Amino acid sequence: MATTLRGPAIDAVPDPRWRTRDIVVAAVIGVAFGVAFWAFGAVWRAVEFLGPVQNILYGAWLLPALVAPLIIRKPGAALFAEVVAAGLSAFLGSSWGVDALISGVVQGAGAEIVFAVTRYRVWTFPVLAAAGLASAAAAFVHDVIVWYPGYATDVLVIIGVTMAISGLILLPAAAIGLVRALRRTGVLEGFPA
Repeated sequence: MATTLRGPAIDAVPDPRWRTRDIVVAAVIGVAFGVAFWAFGAVWRAVEFLGPVQNILYGAWLLPALVAPLIIRKPGAALFAEVVAAGLSAFLGSSWGVDALISGVVQGAGAEIVFAVTRYRVWTFPVLAAAGLASAAAAFVHDVIVWYPGYATDVLVIIGVTMAISGLILLPAAAIGLVRALRRTGVLEGFPA
């Protein structure tokens, strides 16, 4: 089975040590997505009329948790990039305030668990889909506790299903597309992606 991007489906045991360039690239990914998150907040509010179906777009908030590990392939990349993105978004004035940072930790940790299970060696679409689903599931649990405690069960089911679809299908497809586009530009030279 071929990997999502190129090379064998199971990479050699990766070196878990972070190089300076890994830190810089993860931070740049986080900063870029932090600005994007801040801007995406306006889109999110504009589609509130969709009700719980709006959550089909939720994967946009989870992109750093898949993009950074796909590029860097080191332990902690999902969590680091997601936290930087969420933190910058909060700093820029996210309407979710400091909770954006808490969300980033939860979302990054959800994806990180899946990559850790594979020992940061398997980068197939199913693994990315599992990481996207885990990130979305962690976000769902957080959001139910913080934002939706009084919602009716049928509404929570719609939110959960749309977040799952977003995390399982749309998120990994978007992450793969973005990393492939970056690779074509040559900016990922020297990275496993």
